Amino acid sequence: ELCHRIKADLQRHTMAVYDDTAAIGKLYRRQDDIGTPWCVTVDVDSLDDGAVTPSIGPYSEQIVSLLNDALATELVCVLRYKRHHFTARGMASPAIAAEFMVHATEETGHADKIAERIVQLGGEPDFNPVTLLERSHADYDTSSALRDMIRANLVAERVAVEAYRQMIGLIGDKDPTTRRMLETILADEEEHADEMSDLLEKQ
Repeated sequence: ELCHRIKADLQRHTMAVYDDTAAIGKLYRRQDDIGTPWCVTVDVDSLDDGAVTPSIGPYSEQIVSLLNDALATELVCVLRYKRHHFTARGMASPAIAAEFMVHATEETGHADKIAERIVQLGGEPDFNPVTLLERSHADYDTSSALRDMIRANLVAERVAVEAYRQMIGLIGDKDPTTRRMLETILADEEEHADEMSDLLEKQ
């Protein structure tokens, strides 16, 4: 049976328990009460398709909400960096504009990872442009001066860094996979902030 094969595979890496003694909601509440960090749900109605849905029980909805805010933040950062890339002017602008595009590309990668994780958790990534800014932790920016662009990006990166630190603290051991993903993104954002700070000092 698929469930027992999954359990056996997990037991090679960590402690695992198979439980089918109650309805799914009760099972999730039971695991929540005893502090189980994560669960795997097998959809018995879709076994022919091999559908196995990773889940973290009662925390998934809250974590998906956090991730959708992070997704909005990354998308706004992509738009801000791209605008600055295409509108940068001045003697130093070519090199700085190129750096803006590098950051835009990396933020796009973050957004893709976050959206993918949201789907894995059974949620839907929110790409709605109408609510993007109100859900984003960071602001969009229409500065025309190069120094103002750099400063706006530095502020946004520092805001993102703090937001990711708080998300990592909130998730803790509830979802190690999501936490590790966010830790990787946080490291990139800290590097982005350092790079913007260095550029600002040179202006």
